[in-house]
Amino acid sequence: MEQSKLDRINELARLKKQRVLTEAEAAEQAALRQEYLAEWRAGARAVLENTYVVTPDGKKHKLPRRDGGQRK
Repeated sequence: MEQSKLDRINELARLKKQRVLTEAEAAEQAALRQEYLAEWRAGARAVLENTYVVTPDGKKHKLPRRDGGQRK
């Protein structure tokens, strides 16, 4: 996510502590938060999909998915 968008998220959070956000500001904040969370989840998923568990005998196994779904 671009630094300017992160700065805007933080600016809106500070404004929300000081006063009630307008409808447009609240909508912008919600959209930016959704975009941020989607990127964060994608990054976390990428890390977990590239994580291996090493057993005591030295074998490497991919970290299993909790939801039982297929890897993409």
